[in-house]
Amino acid sequence: MSHVTISRPDASEYAPYYVKYVGKVPDGDLLATLERDGRDTVTLLRGIPEAKALTRYAPGKWSVKEVVGHICDAERIFSYRALRFARGDATPLKTFDQDAYVPAGRFDARPLAELATELERIRGATVALFSGLDAAALERKGVASEKEVSVRALAWIVAGHARHHVEILKERYLPLIAGA
Repeated sequence: MSHVTISRPDASEYAPYYVKYVGKVPDGDLLATLERDGRDTVTLLRGIPEAKALTRYAPGKWSVKEVVGHICDAERIFSYRALRFARGDATPLKTFDQDAYVPAGRFDARPLAELATELERIRGATVALFSGLDAAALERKGVASEKEVSVRALAWIVAGHARHHVEILKERYLPLIAGA
């Protein structure tokens, strides 16, 4: 599949808050990273027993299922922002409140396998979206959460945000799941 290279964005292309996500993504072919990370994450999730998917690493923290639901929601929202801005839509987009979205998503009521499949499909759609953009579209910018952001930066934020949460799953949840 031939595609435009999505180079690492300059720090001026996104809000300082997102430095922590963009910095988690290795240099190289971002689309290949998104595809590989998507496969690896789904494999990881499919290895977690359903009986352990409600695990929380501390009181008040999200369950495994809620983390996965949050990754799905955020990836959809970041990709939607990218689509709007790539198409030249200059309408400022509001922030989303993850702490309101997660309970409303009722992720704990769904099977983890279903959430993993949903994430797999969302990632496929994300890769398809960014694969179809040309260099001009990737350079376009818009305002989201009251901060200017480029389409290119949103692609990197998608990858880094998911990596951030997968790291938390591995570091804080999996040891509890394995030890229980």
